[in-house]
Amino acid sequence: MRDKQHYLTRRQIYKVDTDLAFSLDVFGDFLAEREGYKSLDGMDAVYFYLVHKFHWLPSVVKSMTVDDLRFVLSEEMHGWVMPKDAAEVCAN
Repeated sequence: MRDKQHYLTRRQIYKVDTDLAFSLDVFGDFLAEREGYKSLDGMDAVYFYLVHKFHWLPSVVKSMTVDDLRFVLSEEMHGWVMPKDAAEVCAN
């Protein structure tokens, strides 16, 4: 039988995954503003940006994992800081 620490560790792993996905969504808001997207934000802005930057099909981009998306955008994300309001939400 598993103990409480085991479940706490597993819970933390899922929280980290969720926080990384959330930060990518927030980065999409940054991309949308920087690129002047009028009707896209969050993950849709991330997908749109990658489709246009690399000429990949939307279906390919949308099938990528969060880890893969973050890897492809790692240079773009270098130095980016999550806005204070989003960071506070993420911390709770």
